[in-house]
Amino acid sequence: MDAIDEQIITELTRNARISHAELANRVLLSRTAVRQRIERLERHGHIAGYTIVRPADSAGADVVSALVLVHRRDRMRGGDVLAALKRIPEVVICEILSGDFDIMVRLEAASLERVREIWEDIARLPGVRDTVTSLTLSKVVSRPRRAKDSTVGG
Repeated sequence: MDAIDEQIITELTRNARISHAELANRVLLSRTAVRQRIERLERHGHIAGYTIVRPADSAGADVVSALVLVHRRDRMRGGDVLAALKRIPEVVICEILSGDFDIMVRLEAASLERVREIWEDIARLPGVRDTVTSLTLSKVVSRPRRAKDSTVGG
């Protein structure tokens, strides 16, 4: 993979539904050249099912992952917080919780500095009362989701 392939993967990670024409404009190639590169990246296993898959030794392996627990000021009227979280491209999981905290957010960012910026943005949201943030130190299990087994449970 070269620098242009990395740019293509970065753009597809931000928006997997971007058109080839728009992607071509962003990486300064023709639409045909972008299509050919995407097909090659698919053949080589870097793109699978419109999900970016990067080998452990690739440049993307340095992703900083963090878990942010968010406590909103008002659980029932805190939709503005959810809307803001949906707009942050580094948010890969956002779930509403029961218990002490309202929302669990999983971030995957390019740097610790970017995680800090996102955390500050979240903490400054008018509907946020408090946050607790933990950084991932190592990955022990990372499984892709399995399709439901149709033979179990009828």
